[in-house]
Amino acid sequence: MRDAYHEELDSIGDGLVDMARLVGSAIGRATTAILDADLKLAESVIAADEKVDDLQRDLEGRAITLLARQQPVATDLRIVVTSLRMSADLERSGDLAQHVAKLARLRFPGTAVPHDLHATILEMGQLAQRLMAKAAEVIITKDVDLALQLEQDDDAMDLLHRTLFQHLMDDRWKHGIETAVDVTLLGRYYERFADHAVSVAKRVVYLVTGEHADEMSPQGDVEGA
Repeated sequence: MRDAYHEELDSIGDGLVDMARLVGSAIGRATTAILDADLKLAESVIAADEKVDDLQRDLEGRAITLLARQQPVATDLRIVVTSLRMSADLERSGDLAQHVAKLARLRFPGTAVPHDLHATILEMGQLAQRLMAKAAEVIITKDVDLALQLEQDDDAMDLLHRTLFQHLMDDRWKHGIETAVDVTLLGRYYERFADHAVSVAKRVVYLVTGEHADEMSPQGDVEGA
């Protein structure tokens, strides 16, 4: 019979999945809000970020309690420490979705995204949501091969990010400095969101194998805040 200790370890994993699903939904809804100038939706994304923060605080509290009371070693210690790092990645992802929503609110009733960039921003938002959904699946399945695929999937986000800058640097840009700043920020938000999804997947690789993903893949590291 599984004891309470291992049930608590499992519950920490469940909390990470909940966080990943929440922030994935948040980036999707924030994208709709920024493209449709939907103030109500933007406000709901901003307010919902508190739930992500609450989940992270709860998960951290339970993890620290396990460290203090059970003094886990080996694989169990790796699970607890890695989970704490994943929760930080997911909390930052929620903040990035909130930033998109706040920009939508700031520009309402106008929009931060010119019409000729709607398709690119929509694609970035959809890709960010898919990457986070895959990260959630990796947390559940502990599938190392799937985790390593995320970094390759992230190449598409990097390409979209470069596409935005090509528009900004084009001599035909006619939307002004303020919009250029808005688009630059949006590109950064989506690019960092994708990086955090990749980071979560990499941490699962370490959790399962004890090896860093970069030692198993030729791709570069995607770390940072």
